[in-house]
Amino acid sequence: MDATTIGSVIALVGVLSGSVVAYLGKRGENATTRWNAELDQVQEERDKLREQLTARDQRIEQLLEQRIADREENARLRIQLINLGGDPP
Repeated sequence: MDATTIGSVIALVGVLSGSVVAYLGKRGENATTRWNAELDQVQEERDKLREQLTARDQRIEQLLEQRIADREENARLRIQLINLGGDPP
């Protein structure tokens, strides 16, 4: 083998190894991109769920306040019924 053939073989090996490295690097980059996209989606879903929980908690608080107001109104009406001579149930 002469020097040109040896040089060509070494160049071929270098090109092939460079191609393999580039391919593996791109696969890693794609995997990282997919992972980041999935993570972003999970965070968005988490934020939406937090908003829903906040809205639910506010609605529960409103219902509890309404319940207290209803009980106060019932007590007031019972007192009024007693004062008018009635017998509350």
